[in-house]
Amino acid sequence: MNIIKILLKQLFLRPATNMFPAKYAPESATDFLKKVGDKSITLINPVAVPDRYRGKISYNREDCTGCKLCIRVCPTKAIEFIPDEKKIKIFVSRCCFCSQCNDICPSNCLSMTSEFMLSNYDKFADDLIVTH
Repeated sequence: MNIIKILLKQLFLRPATNMFPAKYAPESATDFLKKVGDKSITLINPVAVPDRYRGKISYNREDCTGCKLCIRVCPTKAIEFIPDEKKIKIFVSRCCFCSQCNDICPSNCLSMTSEFMLSNYDKFADDLIVTH
């Protein structure tokens, strides 16, 4: 019975599709960028992320106790322990954004941000590895 209630609620929600950066796909990316540079067209701002959105992980290094609970619950093995420092390193390219590490952390040093533009050609790029 609860599922029917959820389905009806979903039926009347607005789409969460983000048409950023343009409403329609441009014929040519270079022409599109030139028009943006000339200010003949404007970019559509990204849609505001909803409450409790699970974006890139934030890590407060000073509050971390090195308990390794986050490593145990991570299903994708995105978190590695640095034994010398008794701290962790998070590989965002491996993360599935399940937030299990945040939920289990006793010192609350992990949290999810609203950052969603994380694409990169290098999965080991500095902005995709969280160490502080």
